[in-house]
Amino acid sequence: MISVIRQRALQILWPAFLMAGVLAMMLFAVVDPGGLQWFGGAPIGWPRQAVYTVTFLIFWGAMGVSGALTALLARGDAELNEADRF
Repeated sequence: MISVIRQRALQILWPAFLMAGVLAMMLFAVVDPGGLQWFGGAPIGWPRQAVYTVTFLIFWGAMGVSGALTALLARGDAELNEADRF
């Protein structure tokens, strides 16, 4: 059972990791992380590396949730009915 969960997690998280990297590259190709500001207009004041890291993790989380929801909704009737009951 654990190997199935591990395999499904890797099937979701690895593409999410790759796409988060692509999204971060695309975003920072047009946006300067040093020029980011809070909603009130004050500069963020974070180092560039911190902005890159936080942005990547947000993208990775969003893509991972999207992939997990897709995997959940793609399960067939037979697979749902055969699932172990706790």
